[in-house]
Amino acid sequence: MTVDMNEIKRVMAEADCLATPQQVDAALDRMAAAITAELADSAPLVYSVMNGGLVVTGRLLARLNFPLEVGYLHASRYGMQLQGNSLLDWRVRPAQELKGRTVLVIDDILDEGHTLKAICQYLGDEGAARVLTAVLVHKDHQRKAEPGMRADFTGLDISDRFLFGCGMDYKGYWRNAPGIYALKGH
Repeated sequence: MTVDMNEIKRVMAEADCLATPQQVDAALDRMAAAITAELADSAPLVYSVMNGGLVVTGRLLARLNFPLEVGYLHASRYGMQLQGNSLLDWRVRPAQELKGRTVLVIDDILDEGHTLKAICQYLGDEGAARVLTAVLVHKDHQRKAEPGMRADFTGLDISDRFLFGCGMDYKGYWRNAPGIYALKGH
């Protein structure tokens, strides 16, 4: 698949900024304080959901000043598409022993939540004693995998638009953008 770099650059130039880098930093600070209050004494296993969760996890871990173990997993419903499909694609399953562990799963966004729900179910089925979730963005709509679904720790509630930046991408690009942006007209 050939990507039109002019389109990729134009998307950013025309995007609406919904959260500035400063607002994202403040949200990450609030999340870190809440996570620390809840998990500081539990020596949790922290999983980053690749690829989107990589940016959020990296920015959040430096704010967590307590012992924890870090791992990653890769499950997706999107790939290079703009909308999710119904199948969960496990690319990398957790490698660490889960039995009896407290696990924190960090991702970039809770959109409909099917991916996060399936990941948490898997971790619980594999013996995790407690599974908590943290997302930078909760997308504000009623199409959740379960009514009222929310992560245990959320940075920002953002409107139901196509978002990119802070781990979220547009056709594989702009995960590195320091703020949260919405595609013009979406």
